[in-house]
Parts: sequence; C-alpha cells; structure tokens
Amino acid sequence: MPDPPEEPGSSHEGSTTPETPTPTVVVVEGGQEVGRLPLPRRSRGEVFAIANQLLGAARIRVMCEDSVPRMGRITGKMKKKMWIREGDLLIVRPWGFQEGKADILFRYSRTQSMYLSRRNLLPSSIDLFQGAESAPESPPATS
Repeated sequence: MPDPPEEPGSSHEGSTTPETPTPTVVVVEGGQEVGRLPLPRRSRGEVFAIANQLLGAARIRVMCEDSVPRMGRITGKMKKKMWIREGDLLIVRPWGFQEGKADILFRYSRTQSMYLSRRNLLPSSIDLFQGAESAPESPPATS
C-alpha cells in the first residue's frame, strides 16, 4: 500500500525551518527595475552603521544607529572583495556576548546610500546623505 501524501508544513526528519527572506528594496529608475538593495534583518539584530575610523587588520570603528560606537570586524568573505572607507554606510550585526564589537556584513555605495536616504529608509541618527547630492552653493560674502 502506498504511503499517504504528506501535508505541507508537516515535520520530516532532516528538514529545517525555512529562513526568512532577506528584506530588500527594489531600485526603480525610469520605470525599470535596476536592482535590489539589502536592508538589515532586524530579526537577527542587524543595524545600519557609519564607518568612522579605519584601524587596520580588518577592523573599523563604526557608529551604529543606536548611538553605540563599536569595533567592527570585516568578515572573511568581504575582506578582499569590498573596500570600506570612512563615511560609508554599512550593515553590521552586534555581537551578543560583547557589547562593543560587531561584524560588518555589507557596504552600500555612495549612490545606494543617497537612494536610501531619499526614500527615508535610514534612521535620522546616521542619515549623513540627506543633502549630499544637491547641496546648493552659497553666494560669496561681500564686505
């Protein structure tokens, strides 16, 4: 006699719980989808941060959106592929056992950072990109 069909969602040995998909923002320019930007997974404790100071040895001092300065460690898969400069917008995951440290997971380009700022997706505590693209020049002062 054949086995009865399994119901969706029933537990089966070797199965794991499905992961929540990465939250993303769809970038649309001129009516066409250009790409997707990852956002921090709040369920995993990920937050936005700004790179403040490069310390060497894959370490960077970052200021997180919760106003806590942390020592950021560049993870292995990012070490050689993506260079981080001071002022870059990052996604970091603070360590659960040491408050002052975090892993750096993703770096946004300047264009991506300004896009997130225009869409009001950045917290005001770290939004340094709000007037970066169209800062009007002040007229010269005359005496």
